[in-house]
Amino acid sequence: MKVAFLEDVPNVARAGEIKEVADGYGRNFLIPRKLAVLANSQASSIIEAQLKKKALLQAQTEEEMSKLADQLEGKEVTLKAKAGAKDRLYGSITSADIAAELEKSTGLVIDKRKIELTEPIRQVGSYEVAIRLTKDIMPKIKLTVVEEEKEDKAEKKEDKEKKKEGRVEKKEDKEKKKESRVEKKEDKEKKKGGRAKKKEKEEAAR
Repeated sequence: MKVAFLEDVPNVARAGEIKEVADGYGRNFLIPRKLAVLANSQASSIIEAQLKKKALLQAQTEEEMSKLADQLEGKEVTLKAKAGAKDRLYGSITSADIAAELEKSTGLVIDKRKIELTEPIRQVGSYEVAIRLTKDIMPKIKLTVVEEEKEDKAEKKEDKEKKKEGRVEKKEDKEKKKESRVEKKEDKEKKKGGRAKKKEKEEAAR
């Protein structure tokens, strides 16, 4: 039987082509799945409408992917991992790890299969990773893999410094309050002395 293909069927035909296929293959597989229609007088108009719909959908997808690429291009992502001698990781960083961190840090959901890694990352360092959104749209992100323990130690040291600064500030505040109390006491003494002198003058005048 002759059929007109509405969709690309790998190793068989491309959308828009008319080909002779086995009756069972056409009736039981291609036609029920709307991959093809019988090649009759209506086939050409059906194909034309289907191809227009497909082109419109593809244009919309291209536009969406282009916007996503703009958001992704140059993004910096940091992943922590345990490492041993010579900064070699215990385990590896995979495309699934990168996709998960991207979603966590940017909110952008990327299919891990679109992240192009020739092989998993097994070393601490900086990497440029390509994301193939479509055949022609491929933004690149910057991935930094850091040693987990070193990073945690740095954070702990920073927290310790902040706490130390906080204690110093509290001590300074305490000193200022003490000075303020001393000044108030001195003012009180001066006022008291002033009243005593005034009283002496009044008694002398009598």
